[in-house]
Amino acid sequence: MSHTNSLAVEKAPTAENPTVLAARDAINGKVKGIRALLPFLGPAFIASIAYIDPGNFATNIQSGARFGYKMLWVIVLANLMAMLLQNMSAKLGIATGKSLPEICRERMPKWLTYIMWIVSEFAAMATDLAEFLGATLALNLLAGIPMLFATIITGVVTYLILMLEKYGFRPLEKFIAAFAILVGLCYLVETIISKPDFTMIAYHSVVPWLGNNESIMLAVGVIGATVMPHAIYLHSSLTQNRIVPRNDLEKIKIQKFSTKEIFIAMMLAGFVNLAMMYMAASVFHASGKNDIADLTTAYHTLTPLLGSAAASVFLISLLASGISSSVVGTMAGQVIMQGFVGFTIPLWIRRLVTMLPTVIIVAMGVDPTKTLIISQVILSVVLPFPIIALIYFTQKKDVMGVLTNKPITTVLSSLFALIILGLNIWLVAQTFLG
Repeated sequence: MSHTNSLAVEKAPTAENPTVLAARDAINGKVKGIRALLPFLGPAFIASIAYIDPGNFATNIQSGARFGYKMLWVIVLANLMAMLLQNMSAKLGIATGKSLPEICRERMPKWLTYIMWIVSEFAAMATDLAEFLGATLALNLLAGIPMLFATIITGVVTYLILMLEKYGFRPLEKFIAAFAILVGLCYLVETIISKPDFTMIAYHSVVPWLGNNESIMLAVGVIGATVMPHAIYLHSSLTQNRIVPRNDLEKIKIQKFSTKEIFIAMMLAGFVNLAMMYMAASVFHASGKNDIADLTTAYHTLTPLLGSAAASVFLISLLASGISSSVVGTMAGQVIMQGFVGFTIPLWIRRLVTMLPTVIIVAMGVDPTKTLIISQVILSVVLPFPIIALIYFTQKKDVMGVLTNKPITTVLSSLFALIILGLNIWLVAQTFLG
């Protein structure tokens, strides 16, 4: 099996690795509090980038512009789903030392494994399409770079970031975490500038509302853009060989640290998604601009309403989101291929192949927003596969050992899976049957 330029499986860290040494001190109780948690920060921040990618920008801004604050509860629900599913994925990697695709290959019929691999590769490419388009659009609007050149620049930058992997897992984790924090800071600035109604935010974050067919469609889009199949596959690989547990007690302790990290990272992603929507509600909806349906219009509308500074901050957040999520998408693609079929391709080939659809679409002048919508539909079709596989394996004692799901975890995740599956069937039916 070739591991050339592979991001799919980290080499088992050596004893000299400072992060691993710090983690061992935390596991053994020599360090307490925030210092104990620091060595475990990384995997969830990488996965969380998938939850604030350009697909989220499109659906959240459209929902906020059209229906004001009323759809905020959908983001809260999607974030709770994401927290549980990412925690289960991370736990699988810790318990087994294997990624979800690897477990599928070991324990599923070969024909089913190949089907899952093919549809997952389509999902990875659809994800990369949305992320590439977001970064390309941001470069185009921010610096006036033609779309085709912006696409190539995005490809080169993401490849250079991916090269950090050869220095170990920590530099890449820090780089991606910095991007996630940058997006968070951008939306903190947008919150201050847009002056949203915090009473409305608090109310609509917990009180469900579904008004009509259009709002249901947008709710499905928000959940589809939030809970991502490639993030579920990837997270299990990020924890599998990072801090290797030496016994069952260490597995339990590492999992507890992982759960805390997931809570922090997904809270940040949740805040960003809420901020996208309530910014659109307080600026666009309140101004009667209910028909904001794409990112370019959002940018051009922001400038006269809040000024060029707010519009520029919006584009910086979109650029950071697009580049970092494209890096994460490529990492997930490697995990999917190596896990399901047992081989990898050089990273530069995967980077080139996955960016080709975007280059073709940009060169043909296809509407980026329509492309984003199609990519979300593809993701919706694929999403049930990893979720069902994840629930199935994490409730099996012979797979998970001491980290087997508690009954409440299996029940809740199954309920979430049914909700997602039902909404996705509805979305596909609406898309193709009207």
